Amino acid sequence: GSEGDTIMSRVLYGFIQHSSSVLCTTSALSSSLILSKRAMSRRSVHEYDYLVIGGGSGGIASARRAREFNVSVGLIETQRLGGTCVNVGCVPKKVMFNCSRHAEVFRDHSDYGFDVTLNSFDWNKIKESRDAYVRRLNAIYRSNLDGSKVDFIQGEASFTKDGAVEVEGKLYKGKHTLIATGGYPILPNDVPGAEYGITSDGFFELDHLPKKTVVVGAGYIATELSGILGSLGSETHLLIRQDCVLRTFDRTMSEALTEAIDKGPVHLHKRTQVKLIEKRPDGHLKVVTSEGVLDDVDTLIWAVGRKPHTETLKLDQVGVKVNAFGYIIVDDYQNTSAKGIYALGDVCEKFHLTPALNIFAILYCSLMLHEEEARHKR
Repeated sequence: GSEGDTIMSRVLYGFIQHSSSVLCTTSALSSSLILSKRAMSRRSVHEYDYLVIGGGSGGIASARRAREFNVSVGLIETQRLGGTCVNVGCVPKKVMFNCSRHAEVFRDHSDYGFDVTLNSFDWNKIKESRDAYVRRLNAIYRSNLDGSKVDFIQGEASFTKDGAVEVEGKLYKGKHTLIATGGYPILPNDVPGAEYGITSDGFFELDHLPKKTVVVGAGYIATELSGILGSLGSETHLLIRQDCVLRTFDRTMSEALTEAIDKGPVHLHKRTQVKLIEKRPDGHLKVVTSEGVLDDVDTLIWAVGRKPHTETLKLDQVGVKVNAFGYIIVDDYQNTSAKGIYALGDVCEKFHLTPALNIFAILYCSLMLHEEEARHKR
């Protein structure tokens, strides 16, 4: 009777109290999660008028040009400032070229009546001087960015779905975003043992002059590196697939250069393909080609092409289209398939040359920001 009703009332009262507490707690947690999500959406999102991904020649030229329009600019770079040209391209390569020219001049001295003997060559000395010069240029680029009041952001960049760019857990967003991440040299994927070789980047890490070198490729990188090593005293073999080097350049120049290389000191192997690389217990390489075998090779350098730095950017998040080779597709004005996102330099398929890139970067930036100014005035 009444006692049962009393017990039931107490149970119901306790249940209601408990449910109320649970509901309050759940409500509080839901509110907390909503607030947390809102806070996350607001976390460290630094907005810029212009955001540049890539601190190479094009990215830096464009960023500094943008500052002349008095807009806020951020620049993101994973490694050292200056890009391929300054760090593992034009600049250190020309230092090594000039070094090899000195060796050539020494050899010609006797023809002009000078009694000069070249007793030795210190690879580490030129490497230290070259690397110090590159570091000085890195510092100058950083100083120029600071002087132009461009914010420098160090780290790997990737896009998020809302068009922001994430770097080391922080978010950045630009009204306009430029992709200028450059490219990198590749190893062939169809030659067993290809990994025993190095790329042109690895050339600048060599701590001694190889006694015997094999360079594979017919482009300007292969041609330059083989010429440098041959002039400095390495027994150098250049392997090309056709009959001449620089086949995409002017035919007369291509034929003249091929003829000059054929005269030495580089050993030119025409219509030759690498089939297999074997590594000996002593570290030397055996390079098996379509025409024979090159044994006791100290260093094998692959100069067979480059790829754009696009894999880690998560371009699909923002709808930026790439072609079959990974290059970003742009129109004549560097626009990608995503509004407000642009690309130039080695990440695109054309004009992989620093002087052309600098001009493109400055002109593109000027056009874009002039158009922005005009819109604000209308």
